Formats: sequence, structure tokens, C-alpha cells
Amino acid sequence: MLPGDRSITYSPAFTLVPTYECFNRCSYCNFRREPGEDDWLDLEVARQRLAGFSTVSEPSVGAPKSVSAHSLIEVLILSGEVHPRSSRRGDWLRLIYELCELALDCGFLPHTNAGPLSRAEMAHLSEVNVSMGLMLEQLTPAVLKTVHRYAPSKEPELRLQQLVWAGELGIPFTTGLLLGIGETVADRRETLDAIAEVHRQWGHIQEVILQPHSPGQRQLFPGGACDGDAFLATVELARDILPDSIALQIPPNLAREAPLLRNCLAAGVTDLGGLVPLDEVNPDYEHHSLEQLQTLLLGWGYELKSRLPVYPQYIEGLSPRLRDRCRAIQAAL
Repeated sequence: MLPGDRSITYSPAFTLVPTYECFNRCSYCNFRREPGEDDWLDLEVARQRLAGFSTVSEPSVGAPKSVSAHSLIEVLILSGEVHPRSSRRGDWLRLIYELCELALDCGFLPHTNAGPLSRAEMAHLSEVNVSMGLMLEQLTPAVLKTVHRYAPSKEPELRLQQLVWAGELGIPFTTGLLLGIGETVADRRETLDAIAEVHRQWGHIQEVILQPHSPGQRQLFPGGACDGDAFLATVELARDILPDSIALQIPPNLAREAPLLRNCLAAGVTDLGGLVPLDEVNPDYEHHSLEQLQTLLLGWGYELKSRLPVYPQYIEGLSPRLRDRCRAIQAAL
């Protein structure tokens, strides 16, 4: 470790998508498919994708989606949303649970982001996840008339409720903001203030992601990329508002220009998130290679270090099964 703890963390990760189908129609989305138009992920296919990974060595970030010769720690279960009143909701939740069980059986640590869940669903999935997540995106109701007009589960209070339930249930949680979808600086401040307030009550928000909108080939939203200066200003705002115990994360594939990335680190970013073979949410934006990031950061006086999908201060609060798995992987790093 470099003097003064100049370390920047990332999670060696691999994404499994139970289904791309989603009843929301966010106009900036490059991920979703129409309900009924996607074959759900088969457990045996998922097992094959995970085969051969090791939990202790570094991953090859640029590897293809099905590669099995490289390593990871986190398995990100990232799903489109099945409607809460759908007859298939139970099957969907069961598949997510089974994928998490598979990840644990294969020696990895699951983290699930599957949209808003009921409190009971969150409690159930917490049995097989070391952490969970849901982006707040923006709390302003103004975007319900624009980019979220056809996205019922983007109701701000519904998503904020997830953070509260996660706190009540003791789930280490990741949330964040989507920037550049028509919100104002005041809207960004309101969302950050809300996250900080929930964390002050429960102490369970482990990281906040600042994700700049980056146009993709499939989106309907005509807006361009989030302005770099505005993005940097939001990093500074977030670091000022959020408690120091919350890690501040940006996706490096969406802040690719070296000067912007360096300025964000200087402004308080401490984490680069999951470095995955494919960014499923932003498939048009490839990640740097791990070697590229290491070289960049070293030149700026930072050390790039791998981490678990649950932050150290939360490990002791996990169930014995999950805690022991985390300790074993920590010891091997």
C-alpha cells in the first residue's frame, strides 16, 4: 500500500443475467427486452459460464462473456424486472435465489440488483447475498413525466423504501445516482441528502455509484452524454454530502478520458466498481483492461486493489455461512 492509503478499489466480477425482460420502459435503457421475448437463464448454462474461475487471482477484464479460464470474486446477479403481480414473479425470484446458491457453491460471493423487491423478498435473498443494491437514480418526480414515464417501478418513494428496508434487515447496500437524464443540481443534492439521511439512521450504505448517462444504440431518449464538468462537480458534491464511511464509486468505462478520471479520483472517488467482461447496462462502452487501469493509477500515485462485494466493516454482521466464505476469500487475497 502506498503512503497515506492512496488505494483505489475495484471488484473482480462477472455478471449473470436471469432475464433481460422488464416491465419498465425507461427511454434511456439499452438493457431491457419485452416481457415474454427473452429466454430466462438456465442454471446449467450459468454453471458453465462460471466454470474454471478462481477466487484468488486477478481477472482478465477484456475476456469474452463465456470465458472460463480467468478469475473473479463477485458474481453480480443483474436482472430485468418481472411485474410484482405477474404469475411468474415467484419463478423469477426462485431463479435469482438459485443463481446465488450456485455462485456460493462455486466459491464466489453474490451481489443482487433486481429492481424493487418486497421486504419479504429482500429478506429471502439476503440469505444468499453478501450485499445487495438498487440505484435511486433521481428522487425528483419530474423525470416520471419524461424518461421514466413508462417505468412504474421508478417511483422515487418506492425506491427509497428499499434503502430503508435494507437498513432494517441489516443488508449491506449499494445505491447511486444516474446523472444527465434531465435532473437539476438541486435534484442531485436532494437525492444525495436522502441517501445520507438513511445511512445516518441505519449505517448500511457501503457505496454510492455516480453513473453518467452515456448514450447507447438502443435507447429512445434523445439526450446526450452527461457533461464532464457537471459530472465532476457532482463527485465533489457527493463527497461533501455523504459520510466518509460511504465509498464513492464511478464506472471507469463511462469516464474514460484520463483527465476526467484523474480529477474524479482527486475529488474523492475511492472505488471503480465491478470490472466485468461486459457492462450489461452500457454494452456500448468497454472497460479499460486491468493493466491499463493499473498503469494509469500508478502514474497518478494510486494503488489499484481488488476487494470483496461486501466492505470489510460489514462482514461480521453477515450470517455464519456468508461470513466464513468472506473470511476465506479475504485470507487468500
